[in-house]
Amino acid sequence: MPRFAANLTMMFNEYAFLDRFEAAAKAGFEAVEFLFPYEFPAEAIGERLSAHALSVVLFNLPPGDWSKGERGLAALDGRQAEFRASVETALAYAKVLGVPRLHMMAGIADRSDVMAAARYRDALAHAADAAGENGLDLLIEPLNRRDMPGYFLNDFNQAADVIAELDRPNLKLQFDIYHRQILHGDMLKGLESLLSITGHIQTASVPGRNEPGTGELDDFRIFAALDELGYAGHIGCEYRPLADTVAGLSWRNRLNRS
Repeated sequence: MPRFAANLTMMFNEYAFLDRFEAAAKAGFEAVEFLFPYEFPAEAIGERLSAHALSVVLFNLPPGDWSKGERGLAALDGRQAEFRASVETALAYAKVLGVPRLHMMAGIADRSDVMAAARYRDALAHAADAAGENGLDLLIEPLNRRDMPGYFLNDFNQAADVIAELDRPNLKLQFDIYHRQILHGDMLKGLESLLSITGHIQTASVPGRNEPGTGELDDFRIFAALDELGYAGHIGCEYRPLADTVAGLSWRNRLNRS
């Protein structure tokens, strides 16, 4: 049966961020993920992880100024020094929190711009090498155009190509079921063909981005397929609960009966 990690950016929003760790543990999670930890000292988050016997499986590099619409720095012109500083910030947090992988956002940039593409590849190579020196995987995630208009990395084939081109053993795909379905469909074939380069999987229903079992996909068939394919990692629950987070976790009962 798959192992699930609660995404504390999107789940348990009934609580302040640092209180979500206890809520997740009480709800039966042993692992968590989140987008960005940087508003809080790494030690404060580490204390919550330790107090509630939780591991953190993933978080993102700093994205730039999120409030101004920035969604990563990697492909942006004139931001190279800031990007490299952001890598060091993320690695410092990773060391304290014991996370095994980081996600690097690409930024809002024209995918057809050859200069943006070159900046992205250079940034990705630098971040992957820095992560590798610290024993970490670096992940990239294609995001759909509806939720993230203008995002540079918006195609799973594009992601697979750049992973192959850069050829770093710790550079892997973050396979988000929600984004994959909106971008390409063909979910099971996508998992079969890309699982060998996948370092982490996330789930949410399509199209509402809510709990598994509330959308157009047979999420439970997908979870079973991941078992059949031998995926042993966590699945991040990166969804918005329809109402109360704990009440919405009833979808797990179906897994427990299978």
